[in-house]
Amino acid sequence: MSDGWGVIVIQRVRARWSVGGRGAPQANARRGLVRPLALPDSLPSGETVVVHDVVFAEADGYARRDTVFAGGLELARDLDLWLAVDGSAATVERLPGWAAYPRPRAATRLFTLTDGQVGRYRANFRFRGCQCDPSWSYEDWLVTVGNGNARLADNEPDHDVDHRVHLYGGPGRRVSH
Repeated sequence: MSDGWGVIVIQRVRARWSVGGRGAPQANARRGLVRPLALPDSLPSGETVVVHDVVFAEADGYARRDTVFAGGLELARDLDLWLAVDGSAATVERLPGWAAYPRPRAATRLFTLTDGQVGRYRANFRFRGCQCDPSWSYEDWLVTVGNGNARLADNEPDHDVDHRVHLYGGPGRRVSH
């Protein structure tokens, strides 16, 4: 790698459900799915960014679907993230997305990771379909980012940002930075 930094590994784990999946039995079915997971044994090498994207969708009976892709810093945009590198430090920002709630806002800096550090970002969202399908859907995210020689699942993250909100109305969840 150039400029003194190594690979950035991003793991995004999501649970996705519909309005019909809001009840307690459905919540129990997805409880514990959004957590740090072991990375695949073989990850692409020679790339700047490696992404391990995992989805547990109600429509698939919460069966696990894994996707791995790799490339340059611009790959983070596919996850509504922005990566900037300065020397061996990587800054991670959350970009405005398509969520109906919480409302998209300007980019938000999540954390800056030095070599070997791990950052964790938690968020949840309510999405609305298009005009032809105005149904609601929901997602719960856990995004873990490792810079350089970081090990994602081995220990507590160096930075932990929690932007989860109460998606169905009522009092909000605790937010920590």
